[in-house]
Amino acid sequence: MEYLLSTNGLTKQFGRHKAVNAVNIHIRQGDIYGVIGRNGAGKTTLLKMLSGLAIPTEGDFSLFGQTGKVAYRYMSRIGTLIEAPGIYPNLSASENLKLKCLAMGVRKKGIIEDILITVGLQNTGKKKVKNFSLGMKQRLGIALALVGDPDLVILDEPINGLDPQGIAEVREMLSKLNREKNITFIISSHILEELSKIATNYGIIHDGELLQEMTREELLAKCSERIELKTNDTRKACTVLDEMGITKYKVVDVNTIQIFERLNDSGDITMALAENGVKTMGISVKDEALEDYYLNLTGGAANV
Repeated sequence: MEYLLSTNGLTKQFGRHKAVNAVNIHIRQGDIYGVIGRNGAGKTTLLKMLSGLAIPTEGDFSLFGQTGKVAYRYMSRIGTLIEAPGIYPNLSASENLKLKCLAMGVRKKGIIEDILITVGLQNTGKKKVKNFSLGMKQRLGIALALVGDPDLVILDEPINGLDPQGIAEVREMLSKLNREKNITFIISSHILEELSKIATNYGIIHDGELLQEMTREELLAKCSERIELKTNDTRKACTVLDEMGITKYKVVDVNTIQIFERLNDSGDITMALAENGVKTMGISVKDEALEDYYLNLTGGAANV
């Protein structure tokens, strides 16, 4: 399968410390890829390497089907907002965008007005950026990342510090850009619950290492309410479940089956298994919240 961006053992070392250690991620065109990790997990360092702002110590990446030095030629197709946006506080939003267009050689007529409308800043006029709210500044940072019609936009903690309304506005804006312009996004955050409302795919990073990649559906399946059945014979237990008309289940390992329907029928399931000579070693209903799943995976309280 061809990816818009993928990495191969991407590593960044500072002295003896590996901020990013042999990370392999896979991003398709049209994805909204959420990079989840605590503060200090290596998210920003990874995004800097992907956007050409930092050189890997080891490993490489493929970008738009190109690898090695050739891949760096395609960096102009990437828009970035990493750490504090490069904004001139004494200028207006349109003036900031004009400078970015000049720096990138973008002369497309009406581009500044179009971007301001896209990010909801079309009515700011000559108001200086230093008088913007934090949410408005974040939207301007995203606007700057959109100059040049990028195919891929990389955003580092774009909702950090925003109030609920600001978060919702940014989320809706990114979803619209993804839906209408097919822009691929890589978004980092330490808040899984919030990112789960927009991301289609996830990479969970801890101590510089990629712990897991998964789709939204896979993540929700791991966190959804379910019956967890422990038995000595999963093959025979599956036959019994089929006979009961239960089809939404998953064999996790040699002794465990997860059942995603008829959650109030654990007694009936146990009885049916017993009647067919299948021993039940344990049965319980589980429901794991997204943040709980993330904390269990990374082994402790979130550093937020």
